[in-house]
Amino acid sequence: MLSPGDGSMDWKDRPRIGVMGPSECPPGVSNLAREVGRLIARAGGILICGGGGGVMEAAACGAKDAGGITVGILPGSSASEANSHIDIPIVTGMGNARNVINVLTSQSVIVIHGGCGTLSEIALALKCGTPVVALESWNIIPPEGGARPEIIVVTTPKEAVAAALACIRGN
Repeated sequence: MLSPGDGSMDWKDRPRIGVMGPSECPPGVSNLAREVGRLIARAGGILICGGGGGVMEAAACGAKDAGGITVGILPGSSASEANSHIDIPIVTGMGNARNVINVLTSQSVIVIHGGCGTLSEIALALKCGTPVVALESWNIIPPEGGARPEIIVVTTPKEAVAAALACIRGN
């Protein structure tokens, strides 16, 4: 694993990509999340997530397997709530309100599958101007006359990470 001072990119300069999705998910979704995490790590990114199970745990597992750095923004008041693949647990005691921290810490977010919590993170990201990449996730259709939200829809983990990185780099 690369660390600051070894000639690699400083941690603060690494892309911060949020991976958001449900705390429980079927194996196929878990496999997608694991691959997304692995690709984020291979690109030198830092994985930001909610620190729990499901998509968050699978993505963190993939990132750790590839030597990456993982940050979990936890809803509760104890670092012990983080899954075993989280390097840096951020304890908030904020419950679902911590979703805004996930979004603002991330330079782009990849949403995978998802329930209402994921939908709230999509809405927060759109409101805050954080780019959203959707992989097998919500299809948001505005009311008649409303502008369609700018969500990048992809079909593979490779496309998801490439799109997230392109958004961060301004491409």
